[in-house]
Amino acid sequence: MGTRRQGRETALKLLYAIEITRDEAQELLAAPWVEQMVPQDVWDFTTTLVTGAMAHCSDIDALIQTWSAHWSLSRIGLVERNLLRLAIYELLYMPDIPPNVTINEAVEIAKHYGAEDAWLFINGILDRIKHEVVTPPPAELLESSKG
Repeated sequence: MGTRRQGRETALKLLYAIEITRDEAQELLAAPWVEQMVPQDVWDFTTTLVTGAMAHCSDIDALIQTWSAHWSLSRIGLVERNLLRLAIYELLYMPDIPPNVTINEAVEIAKHYGAEDAWLFINGILDRIKHEVVTPPPAELLESSKG
């Protein structure tokens, strides 16, 4: 397993723990058991994901709510909700990572940790965000479609 995949999986576990325990991200990241859980070579990526996703959580949750038609945020499973937060953070704030890589990684992690068909839901939301938010169509295409 690559270090970024390991970082994503660890970040997912930490976001899950933050939501369950209601601890602050910095408090949890400073816990001795976390330091033992995260190998040093993935620590920076993991902490970037966790702190970034938490810092932008309200904006990311609004996007999830917008693009998850007929699903309230509270209805989305805890694993899936936090995996979406991580992936959306990557899509919006980490331009050095290609969007297709982010989506593929989220789908693969969802297949391992999420509910049975959750990866389809995650893929759909992330793909829509990629096309509509991250790489919106050029203005001239939007203008010509108004007819």
